[in-house]
Formats: sequence, C-alpha cells, structure tokens
Amino acid sequence: MSTAAPSRPDHAHATPDGPRPPRFGGRAPARPTPAAAFHSVSAATAVLLALVAIGAVIHEPVLIPPLAASAALVHAAPTLPLAQPRSVVLGHLLGAAVGYAALATAGSNAWAAAVAAGLTLALTTFARTPHSAACATAVVIVLQTPAPARFVPLLFGSTVLLVLTGYAGSRIRRTSPRYPAYWW
Repeated sequence: MSTAAPSRPDHAHATPDGPRPPRFGGRAPARPTPAAAFHSVSAATAVLLALVAIGAVIHEPVLIPPLAASAALVHAAPTLPLAQPRSVVLGHLLGAAVGYAALATAGSNAWAAAVAAGLTLALTTFARTPHSAACATAVVIVLQTPAPARFVPLLFGSTVLLVLTGYAGSRIRRTSPRYPAYWW
C-alpha cells in the first residue's frame, strides 16, 4: 500500500493566492455565446460591407486592412481601451500623420514603414489613444502612398462610421456591453 499522495496535474497546485491556472490558455476569456458571436461578427461584417459600398459609389478604395482590424476591436471587444472612440479615430489620424511624415522624410520603402509603425505606437501610447490598427495605417500610407487630400477625409469618415456602428450595435442587443465605455 502506498502512502504517497495522489498525483495531481501541475496546474492544480495551490499558491498563496489560490489554485495556479493551467500554463497554456488558463487566462483566456470565456467563449462568447453563439448569439453574442453572431451579433459581433454580423455588425463588423455589415460596417465593412458599408465601407466597400461607399468606395464603390465614389470609385475610391475605402476599406483598408487597418479598418477591418478596428471593426473587429469595436464589435468584438467593445470595452477595451483600444476600441474606444478616442483611440479609434485619433489613433488612425495619428498613424496617418506619422505615415505621411515618414513618407516625406524617407520615401516609400519597407524600412520607413517599419519605423512609421513604431513611431505611431509611441505616439498613440503617449497621447493615450492606444490602437494597434493605427500602426498598420502608417504602414499602408508609407507603402501605398495615397494622396492625403483624398485619403485622410475618407479615413476620418470611416473611423467615425466604425464608432457609430459600434454604438448602434451595442444598443440593438440588450445584453451586449455598452459601447463606448467612454467617448473621450
């Protein structure tokens, strides 16, 4: 007969703060309900389709990859600081400013795009407007060289549309977290 204690998995060992979580994925957020997932995916897809439709009407590409990332943040993680209107709108505008500055200073190349992304991260952090997709906006500007007089107003309008659809979407489904957590 063995006197040893039964073996327990490593994640079940207690710490002073309670049981230790599993090493992999133990702190992952809970899986959303099917209704919540459907709601956020539908809302994000609808606003992205609206951006495509606007672009088709004005014969200008309006949907850019960073805006898809922003739509995902606004509709799937509406309480995060990265999803708040201040971060979405100002973050992209700061990314655009840095992108155009890098383009003017160093030209259109991958090195300048990488530096622009890093500077955008620094600037948005300092300005308390964290928004990871804004770093991608700086990269798009450096590598694609869009005309600022056309691009910046479309970017601004697109970010405002993302915020407004996030607001509306959070009011449609009663159990959704309210968006925004703060406006400014």
